[in-house]
Amino acid sequence: MGIKPYPNFFMKAKKSLGQNFLIDNNVINKIIDEVSACKDDLIIEIGPGRGALTSKLKNKGCNVIAYELDNDLSNILSKLEDNKLRVIYGDFLKSDIKEDIKDIKYNNLYLVGNLPYYITTPIIEHIIDENIEFSKFTIMIQKEVADRFMAEAGTKDYGFITLVLKYYFNISKVCDVSKYSFNPVPKVESSVVSFVPRKDKLDVDADGYFKFLKNAFRQKRKNLRNNLNGLYDLDMVLQALNKYGLDLSVRAESLDEEILVNIYKSVTQ
Repeated sequence: MGIKPYPNFFMKAKKSLGQNFLIDNNVINKIIDEVSACKDDLIIEIGPGRGALTSKLKNKGCNVIAYELDNDLSNILSKLEDNKLRVIYGDFLKSDIKEDIKDIKYNNLYLVGNLPYYITTPIIEHIIDENIEFSKFTIMIQKEVADRFMAEAGTKDYGFITLVLKYYFNISKVCDVSKYSFNPVPKVESSVVSFVPRKDKLDVDADGYFKFLKNAFRQKRKNLRNNLNGLYDLDMVLQALNKYGLDLSVRAESLDEEILVNIYKSVTQ
């Protein structure tokens, strides 16, 4: 079946920390396969929990740093620690990643995490803000959120967050995960997704572009005329739209990245 208990399975998850421990070996192996690290690389794991994923990450033979908020899990995780694996107990959102890894020599950095869904976006924001170079970030997130992150223009899930993440990353789905792959069983289905830093970064000012996107999507049922009126030159917006056979009655959710970037550039030049 693939689902089996791990040592210390009797330890109760803490609802206050949003803990749902992954117990499906098939899903764990899919995540491990995504982390293509070798002995000269470094893996950062966020939220190791009972160590089901951590124990297999060790088999990569490289250095592993795991951030765990729950000190009560130390009696389990301490058994995994050695000269290659270090557990840092504390809030990952307050971590100084560069400081924590400064003494480790490595070729490539991989991040992986199965963490409470309520802090998914803050975790991603922290990784972006820390400005560390990494090869891939593989994370378990709520399926509904994954759909929003990877949405295409013209779909109901497409919006501001889709385009902000697209600015930084190429995102791909590894697999969907049943809620019965966890203990305790959560109320939602999950997905494993991988973020790979985008090499063809857009030639725009990020802060200005994100502000423009927030305004364009501020009321999803409103068209661009209503959302951008008084904030940007609508004549310039219309000129950019006309190149694609569109006008100001279009909604932002119907426009792909290329069109939105061109509109932004037209109103900021």
